[in-house]
Amino acid sequence: MLKRIMAVCFLLSAALFVRAQSVSDMVEEAKQLEKQMKENEALEKDKEILKIQPAETDALNQASQLCARIGNRQKSKDDKISYFNLAKSYAGQSLKVNPNSPDANLSMAIAMGRMALISGAKDKVAASKDVKKYAELAIKFNPSLAQAYHVLGKWNFEVANLNAFERGAAKMLFGGLPDGSLQNAINNYEKCRQLDPAFLLNYYELARAYKENDQQEKAIEVLKKAITLLSIVYDDNSIKADCKKMLDDLQ
Repeated sequence: MLKRIMAVCFLLSAALFVRAQSVSDMVEEAKQLEKQMKENEALEKDKEILKIQPAETDALNQASQLCARIGNRQKSKDDKISYFNLAKSYAGQSLKVNPNSPDANLSMAIAMGRMALISGAKDKVAASKDVKKYAELAIKFNPSLAQAYHVLGKWNFEVANLNAFERGAAKMLFGGLPDGSLQNAINNYEKCRQLDPAFLLNYYELARAYKENDQQEKAIEVLKKAITLLSIVYDDNSIKADCKKMLDDLQ
């Protein structure tokens, strides 16, 4: 009887090991698909992983950030909203597993930031407070997380450019927002560039901030560097095209 129980325990342990190994392999496969710019396939792989292991944080964070990027490419606002809500849901699940995870906080900051950019004044202002909060938490838990500085830079840029109606909504809802400035945006983007010199989107947004701050030569310098970089993620080719267009307009 004891031998039979031990044999069953051994088989169960072996099955669990194989399952864990399988999930680990699937996580690596999803990462490789993203590197190959097959984002939809990577997202589907993440969904497969989460059916097996719903608390797998690498898959949750990757799925969240993929939904944010794929959603941003959708043409209709409804489709964008659907993807951004999924991005928030995956990030929320990751935060439940580990509230102190820099990647989970970054994922939520990105998801909420994307949603804020397509929202009306009140929703935009309400979301912007959380964008800042989650970006700063990501930096607190990992001061070397480049994309968190990028999100914080984007937050500063957007707050610096709020229109009168949006500022009025901020005052009515929250008594105002923390000050955001172009110079703070530039500082955040430059910190991101220092930590991750290959992150193309950051170059585009940094050039926009320099241009808005009447620093045309700086913007040109950043854009010239951007168009020499290798494309790493799916959106990079279109970002490089946007950089080239802005560069042509400035020269």
